Amino acid sequence: MTDPIADMLTRIRNAQAVNIQTVVLPMSKIKHGIAKILEAGGWVEKVDIVKTESKKNSSSIFNEIKIDLKYRNGQPAITSLKKISTPGRRIYANKNELPRVLNNLGIAIISTPRGLMTNKEAKKQGIGGEVICEIY
Repeated sequence: MTDPIADMLTRIRNAQAVNIQTVVLPMSKIKHGIAKILEAGGWVEKVDIVKTESKKNSSSIFNEIKIDLKYRNGQPAITSLKKISTPGRRIYANKNELPRVLNNLGIAIISTPRGLMTNKEAKKQGIGGEVICEIY
């Protein structure tokens, strides 16, 4: 897999398309950070790290991210989840060019030198970075 973040976003989109309540993903720090931002913004219900045994080797245990999706009146809370920066085309924004998503009703997740944060937090702190994805 060349882009695990795009895989994470696609799994969430696909689960919401068929009204599945939970998504389980392989653990990584950046995916966990993105999931925590989605939880803090109210886009998903809950994010947990669960330990799972390997199906091939029962002695190995690894971590996975469990995301409980949020629905409002049967409709997904997330209308659009779009990857902006890809492995072949990195998109950066300085502090004056941070994206506004849906007239500030949505968020963009930015990877900054101070860690992952929303475009609104990055604007308050006056820093830019790589634009990972947009959510609304």
